[in-house]
Amino acid sequence: MTVSDAEEQHEQPWSRRRLRSTNERLLLDRLRTLGAASRAQLARETGLSKPTVSSALASLETAGLVHEVGTQAPERGRTAVLYAPDPAAGYALGVDIGRGWLRVAVVDLDGTVVARADVRNRTRASAALADLVVGTARQVIASSGVDPAEVVHGVVGTPGVYDEKQRRVRYAMHLPGWGRTGLVDRMREELGVPLEVHNDANLAALGEYTYGVGTGSRLFAYILIGTGLGMGVVGEGRLFTGAHGLAGEIGFLPWPGRHKPERLEDAVSGEAVVEAAREFGMSGQLTAKAVFDAARQGNPAALRAVELEAERIAHTVAAAAAVLDPDLVVLGGGVGHSVDLLLRPVQEQVRALTPLRPRIAPSRLGEDAVLLGAVATALDTARDLVFERRTAGS
Repeated sequence: MTVSDAEEQHEQPWSRRRLRSTNERLLLDRLRTLGAASRAQLARETGLSKPTVSSALASLETAGLVHEVGTQAPERGRTAVLYAPDPAAGYALGVDIGRGWLRVAVVDLDGTVVARADVRNRTRASAALADLVVGTARQVIASSGVDPAEVVHGVVGTPGVYDEKQRRVRYAMHLPGWGRTGLVDRMREELGVPLEVHNDANLAALGEYTYGVGTGSRLFAYILIGTGLGMGVVGEGRLFTGAHGLAGEIGFLPWPGRHKPERLEDAVSGEAVVEAAREFGMSGQLTAKAVFDAARQGNPAALRAVELEAERIAHTVAAAAAVLDPDLVVLGGGVGHSVDLLLRPVQEQVRALTPLRPRIAPSRLGEDAVLLGAVATALDTARDLVFERRTAGS
């Protein structure tokens, strides 16, 4: 026997395992797309032979990755068993950290929410916020009835940008102390769940692409307007983050303020709406929501503040259109509650500012955009991890 023959024989078992794993993953992914299918349908869809499909399905069923979900009686021929991915094979965790609210959800591998909590964020220190995240996540996992060990991956959305090298969040101006080194590591350790950390606007864009109005868009920009200002960009289904993860940080763009130069974030935010309303004559305990509500009732000062906000948002949209050439710009964040007042004036202002004409639409997901983006991102990794763990010995 030659050396090459011996090497070939030595490699064959590994090659067979790899081919078997590839076929199993192909079938599992196709079932996620189809929802439920028979052996014959899977053979047609994948081009694999029926014996190969039967063998792969048997392995996936033994591993707890697929299960029988019913039967199908064709007009001719035998009744066929239908298979689908088992959603209970693993779970993922999504977290949205905002200045006002913390939202946490556990989902199964189908993306169905099995438990969720929305709690007010009244913390004033970063350590207390980390405790709130961990405590709420534990509570959600416990209320789901899921074994914590089955929650295989989590994604956290936060203002700012996570610096992997320094292991801290940067540029989270509205969460005091949130940039301290070690906070994310502490949450990972205390939860016992691998956590990724992503910018909230980026996750909102992915959520809107996966579940909302951005579905099918070739390239769209999601502008998150709330406590601060951010933008997520999704092209061909992929997030664009730039060389250092800072793409979309449009809040740092300069803006010619009324009294002094400022950042665009200072001009386009909920706080900017309140400040403008005060300048135009409103008084009392004001919030952005209160200003918009007053505008709906015809309050002149509130109407002027809303008009100014629309103008500033239009400048933001025009900048995004010039740099990115998106086919869609989605307006989200707290502004989503007031799109009835803003959408038309923003569109008119954009037409006056630039010859570029992206479609402008409100977020379909509203305040859930970041959380659903976190869930969608966590699911991608969770499905891979569950498949690898459950097929490792086959």
